[in-house]
This record gives sequence, structure tokens and C-alpha cells, in this order.
Amino acid sequence: MHHRTHSTAHGSGCSGLERAGDLLRLQHPQLVISKRKLRQADAIQIVRQKRENDAQNLGFSSRPFVLCGLPVKRPPAGCLLHERRNGRFVLQVTGHPSYGLPWGQDRLVPIFMATMAVRQQSARITFNSAAEMLDTFGIQQGGSQYRRLVASFQRIFGATIFFGTDTQRDHAAVVHCARFNFMTEARIWYSRDLEQALLPGDCQNVIVLSEEFYREISNHPIPTDLEAAKALSASPAALDLFTWLSYRCFTARGRERVPHFGEFGLVSQLGSADYARPRKFREKLEGW
Repeated sequence: MHHRTHSTAHGSGCSGLERAGDLLRLQHPQLVISKRKLRQADAIQIVRQKRENDAQNLGFSSRPFVLCGLPVKRPPAGCLLHERRNGRFVLQVTGHPSYGLPWGQDRLVPIFMATMAVRQQSARITFNSAAEMLDTFGIQQGGSQYRRLVASFQRIFGATIFFGTDTQRDHAAVVHCARFNFMTEARIWYSRDLEQALLPGDCQNVIVLSEEFYREISNHPIPTDLEAAKALSASPAALDLFTWLSYRCFTARGRERVPHFGEFGLVSQLGSADYARPRKFREKLEGW
């Protein structure tokens, strides 16, 4: 992986984004509302407007990480195995000893890769720069954010994924599983000059997905709203819940009830930590 940094920054904005925040200030002048909450209100307004106008920015998620989420919080030091189970589906992620397990906002990288792979219909995806990825998820551009993105790519690149199913047919176990990496190659550079699309010599930003990961995305692309992902990018657990809901709505054939606990329970599917008390999980779910 190659990196390149520059010292100037670009901001991004839209005149229509200010209305929700202004409305909050006008209607509740007595409240002290953080800038983050105001930005979140603006983002939610954009999501709803685009949904009403049938103008959603469609992205895609990959099935293993919708059915069974990545860790939400940083794993303990030395922990290199993450496992989640969703009924007959099981996900195991093994982290690289030098970089550790993917966690938190690292889950944005597979969404970006799946979206670009579906749009370009290729395992070899190209894009302008790392700044484009940051902008896709509404992350402010800067050196610290770029370094965080590089670390995310290192954890994702180094991870080995096991994803499989096990079912019972006439008392005989049927097992289907695959072990794969996300990528076989990644070359990414960063410029805060959005007008500079390529490095000198037409050096492109390239990610080559592994054959197994690309096949999984191609066979099971799961639609998601990129504007909603942008609004929830700083809240990994809420983003997990949103992508899971998008998937269940996409596949549902009628009204469905999903238990919180048990073999097919929601608590086993999200990338959240284990909860000793059901009440604690319900409180968290309410917040998400």
C-alpha cells in the first residue's frame, strides 16, 4: 500500500444542509446542542428528502458483515479472533498479528469496496483518491483522518474471514463455508486537492478484491442507503442496525418478528459486545 499526503484541506458543504440545524436552534433556543448533533440532524434531513424524492444514493453491503457484524469496540490487546453467529450462519474474523482485528469505523471500508465493485462490475476497482472515500462517508479530510483510514485498510487487508452455514437435512449435516481475505492488492494515495485525480504518470488508486469476496458481493449484493451510512458513520452499532434492517426489509416477504435473544436473536447478529443482562442490550438498542 502506498500513501501520499498533502498539506492543504478542502471543506465540503451544501446550502440545503443548514435548514435542520437552524430549525433546531429556532425551536429550542434554550437547549445547548453540540455541533455534532446539529450535523446529524442535517444529515437525517438529507436522507429523508432523498428518500421522499426517490433520489437515494444507492450503495451495497456484503452479506457476511450484515448477517454477522464486525466488532463495534476495539478488541482487547492480543485478541485476534472475532466470532458471531446468526442461526445457521457463522462468521469468524482472524486479525493480522501486526494490525489486529478490524473494528469500529473499519466496517465502512467493506461497504465502500462492495459499492465500487457492484458499480464497476469488476474485482479490480479504481477511484480518485482516499479523499473520495472519506467524502463518501462524510468524514472530514485531514492528516489524522487519513492515518485512521490507512490503519483501517491495514486491519482489513490483513484479516482472514471464515463465513459458512450449517444445516440439518434428514439428520445429515450439510456444511458450506469459505475462507478468504478481502483484498489481494491495494494501492491508495491521498490528496486533499480534489481537482488532482491522478498522480503523475496516471498512477491509479487500485484495490483488487479477492476472488471469493468478489463472488460473494456479486452473488449477494445487499442494497444500502449511502446517505444514511454517512449519517451513521460515527456510530458503528447504529450503522450495523441500519444495514441489518435494510437487509431484512429487502428480503422480507411479509410482516416478520425477530427476537432479541436466542439462536436467531438480534444480539447474536450485531457486532456489539456480549451483554450479561437482557435489559442492558434493550437499552442500547433503544439508543441505536
